[in-house]
Amino acid sequence: MSAPAHSPARAARRTSTGKRLPWWSVVLPALSFAVLLVLVAGPGQAHASPATQDGPGIAYLVGRLLDVLPL
Repeated sequence: MSAPAHSPARAARRTSTGKRLPWWSVVLPALSFAVLLVLVAGPGQAHASPATQDGPGIAYLVGRLLDVLPL
């Protein structure tokens, strides 16, 4: 009795154990790579804020944390 022959395209979609991969096991990593590549490649309107910018800053944040935490 001979084993059934597989075409190269069909064999490429199988894992080493012989099971087929679900569609999302290829699509999700490719999609996440594309999203991260777009985030890194296109800085958009991101700019560093100046140190003298009006606003609460670190001192305000530390004060609020000390008020909230029971010390």
